[in-house]
Amino acid sequence: MSASGGTKAIVAALAANLAIAVAKFVAFLFSGSSSMLAESVHSLADSGNQGLLLLGGKKAQREATPQHPFGYGRERYIYAFLVSIVLFTVGGMFAIYEGIEKINHPHPIEAWYWPVGVLVFAIIAESFSFRTAIKESNEIRGKQTWTQFIRRAKAPELPVVLLEDLGALVGLVLALGGVGLALATGNGVWDGIGTLCIGVLLIAIAIVLAAETKSLLLGEAAGVEDVEKIKAAVVDGDVVTRVIHMRTLHLGPEELLVAAKIAVEGNDTATEVADAINAAEARIREAVPIARVIYLEPDIYRPEAAK
Repeated sequence: MSASGGTKAIVAALAANLAIAVAKFVAFLFSGSSSMLAESVHSLADSGNQGLLLLGGKKAQREATPQHPFGYGRERYIYAFLVSIVLFTVGGMFAIYEGIEKINHPHPIEAWYWPVGVLVFAIIAESFSFRTAIKESNEIRGKQTWTQFIRRAKAPELPVVLLEDLGALVGLVLALGGVGLALATGNGVWDGIGTLCIGVLLIAIAIVLAAETKSLLLGEAAGVEDVEKIKAAVVDGDVVTRVIHMRTLHLGPEELLVAAKIAVEGNDTATEVADAINAAEARIREAVPIARVIYLEPDIYRPEAAK
């Protein structure tokens, strides 16, 4: 996985979630808090998700084969989609089930200092993980807003980690609120309500992740800025006079396919056209380095063909 894949952010999130999952589960055993159990499963699911992202990045590095001539770059999208499924089922649905169970059969929280202490520790640890994800994202986000970055990023790892960490922090606050209200009122129903809110939050994040990753799996074109760079690089004003039409497709986060029909003059020789195409490919790769698979088809320009 390339640096832009956010490996450092994934590892930081994995380390934080493993430590937090153990601490939360210990707190659940001592206190009996359903919020702590839901948060334990949440952190365990997040740990598995980070493992899936690392595995997807590793598998995506395999060399192309005759059966898969464009390589395995999209494996990263597949594993990111699996993350959304795990977050929905293991995290969200379990929390909703546990919350409803606790609301229907409430019981007081015992040894209150365990859940409160662990939740405070978890908020601090998750904040460091979130900070790492934000720092890595800022290196490639440019002038995009956070919403634009999550929607337009072609590498799925950083958006996944960002949303997971954000969900974890909000979930911890909800858990702390549920536990706090249960302790203040002596009514365990508040613990169940906090757990239910955590489940709804995780399902909402899972749906956002699934929708964005689905778009990547279906195949997204290059960004508008890269498309303009490619079009400008193709035309030399001599042999290649214009781009008749062009299609781009991400084969992976760092690999772009470019297919274009280009206009040449009718009196150009085959050698001149071939040299012009080779030069255009070189210019495209210089302008957009991730454009690694390029097919340029020469043609005589006709307005009706430019569709």
